[in-house]
Amino acid sequence: MALVGGGGIPQPGEISLAHNGVLFLDELPEFKRTVLEVMRQPMEERRVTISRAKMALDFPANFMLIASMNPCPCGFYNHPDKDCSCPPGAVQKYLNKISGPLLDRIDLHVEVTPVAFSELSNMNNKGENSASIRERVIKAREIQNERYKDKPDVYANAQISSKQLREICVIDNAGEALLKKAMERLNLSARAYDRILKVSRTIADLAASEKIQPEHLAEAIHYRSLDREGWAG
Repeated sequence: MALVGGGGIPQPGEISLAHNGVLFLDELPEFKRTVLEVMRQPMEERRVTISRAKMALDFPANFMLIASMNPCPCGFYNHPDKDCSCPPGAVQKYLNKISGPLLDRIDLHVEVTPVAFSELSNMNNKGENSASIRERVIKAREIQNERYKDKPDVYANAQISSKQLREICVIDNAGEALLKKAMERLNLSARAYDRILKVSRTIADLAASEKIQPEHLAEAIHYRSLDREGWAG
């Protein structure tokens, strides 16, 4: 397979070629589900194993996955101005091409809504500039470098183990109540629970906060949009 590698003489695939970099998959539901499911093990273990009769080879696969997709086949589901023309059930069928276990392994699910021309052309609508964002990211990286200086092979919150998670991503009673409610309401898995804690720790680092506050948890939960029951009707 092109993604994981293979062949008579095993060769690395795209996920290994993206080691220590970014793997971008456009139009994610257009990939065969069997191909996407093979990615689950490498995303969890950060390596891919290719077995043959006489040998088994491990290739590194520590990559950042970024994927994009339309909300439905016609592309207009949840559009503020245009109506979706997909037949009943088509949206859910389209989204079901991406399995729950694979979504569990993706930290952020962000819905990008269309921007009106009036906003695009408004020169006075200035957001945070790239230089300020870069400075915050660098400071957050420095915080994590200091946090994991004694932990080999760990340099970011996303790489910590479940045991380390309990020590590093500590939340107060208000945070526990908020996360418990989200887990029950969204029917989240244990893996999603861990991901939310890691993301909230990173959000706290970006805010230069020593502790994970409830607002950091709320933002991390908000980034699990595809876990929401009824998202596609």
